[in-house]
Amino acid sequence: MKLLFLLVFMLLFPQSKGSPSSRDDDGYQRTFEDLKREIASYSDIAKKIIDLAVYGRAQNRSYERLALFVDTVGPRLSGSKNLELAIKYMYKALRMDGLENVHLEPVKIPHWERGKESAMMVEPRNHSIAILGLGGSIATPPEGITAEVLVVASFDELHQRAQEAKGKIVVCNQPYVSYGETVQYRGRGAVEAAKVGAKASLIKTVAPFSINSPHTGMQSYQPGVRKIPTACISVEDAELMARISSRGNKIILTLKMEAKTYPDADSFNTVAEIVGSKYPEQVVLVSGHLDSWDVGQGAMDDGGGAFVSWEALSLLKDLGLRPKRTLRLVLWTGEEQGGVGAEQYYKMHKVNISNFDIVMESDEGTFTPTGLAFTGSDKARNIMKEIMKLLQPINVTGVFEKGGGTDISYWIQDGIPGASLHDDITRYFWFHHSQGDTMTVQDPTQMNLCAALWAVVSYVIADMEEKVPV
Repeated sequence: MKLLFLLVFMLLFPQSKGSPSSRDDDGYQRTFEDLKREIASYSDIAKKIIDLAVYGRAQNRSYERLALFVDTVGPRLSGSKNLELAIKYMYKALRMDGLENVHLEPVKIPHWERGKESAMMVEPRNHSIAILGLGGSIATPPEGITAEVLVVASFDELHQRAQEAKGKIVVCNQPYVSYGETVQYRGRGAVEAAKVGAKASLIKTVAPFSINSPHTGMQSYQPGVRKIPTACISVEDAELMARISSRGNKIILTLKMEAKTYPDADSFNTVAEIVGSKYPEQVVLVSGHLDSWDVGQGAMDDGGGAFVSWEALSLLKDLGLRPKRTLRLVLWTGEEQGGVGAEQYYKMHKVNISNFDIVMESDEGTFTPTGLAFTGSDKARNIMKEIMKLLQPINVTGVFEKGGGTDISYWIQDGIPGASLHDDITRYFWFHHSQGDTMTVQDPTQMNLCAALWAVVSYVIADMEEKVPV
């Protein structure tokens, strides 16, 4: 009986070589070996893209475009005139580049301005402290806040010394472990200090390296907890005050901040496409964010990511390549305030979520690339590994875990495969959200390599006969 059942099963469900992947239009069960052969067939096209980006007439183009942009526009804070000018600039540039369906999609974004700000240590000696108000902070009274300082190394220590914190300026001198772990002090330092009665909070810059450079960023107040002014200070000044305090010396600071929050501003996500030849309704999305903080030039965060994403489409257009699916470039607005522009884009387009093949974002620098970070199923990851083999000519073939980004997280949470550029971020947090984020950080050769990777990966995914499996 068992033998009869086995024979019937084999007749009804014939086995194919390799792991079955999907069926084509004729009902043929495609195997993973079939997919590998299909991907390998893009080898010549990949080499043409690489040659154009790294060695050909497009060499250094993304770098030169970015330099002109940031030198012309400058930093691009959410809700600012500079961001408005940047969006107009990019709309015109994308149209001049000959891309298709260039348009702006309206959204609302936060509008906060830091105004004038200063901090002065007046005891035990006079010393000017470099500060940058944190996003969304309230102002001090016009005369400022003059108060004694309480230095703590952790939230646990702050809670243990709660009785000492009342009426003081709390300075968080937390150790840097990693950005992901340490950024909590910037994000909720003001809330934790307010809970124990502090008048203000100053947070040691979330960075592993400093040349007396404070790094700004977002923070969040909590409903029901009194709002207090909050700013970041340099690693050097935080450690200076920690040393003075450890010797039993009283520290008194005067803090002045003119920060102000305005009603939400009108803004736009900027969109351009190469329309697909066979499945135009299906989308491969590549992206970076156009906004930045109001210090430096926003060249690294995220000018580089935005401009290699633009360059990916330019390279394909230059080579006359039109993939089967639509390749869509989105330059996000309001990312630094929590991805608010991208969230509104998601809400507007999620009705068509089944048409999104993969979402990609470059937002961790455009230094020397090491591969692609990817989030998706095991089947999809295996396909990505095959695609990355096409980057062997520039020795960038790695596939890493945890692909994503603030702006594409909404899609990934809903099951759409997501990818991000994986590069050498050793120096990224040296300059992140600081006056040091300028064009000097960028390197044209590294941007060429990033653009080549971004273009090859996005083109092959958009042109394969089948979508990336979820």
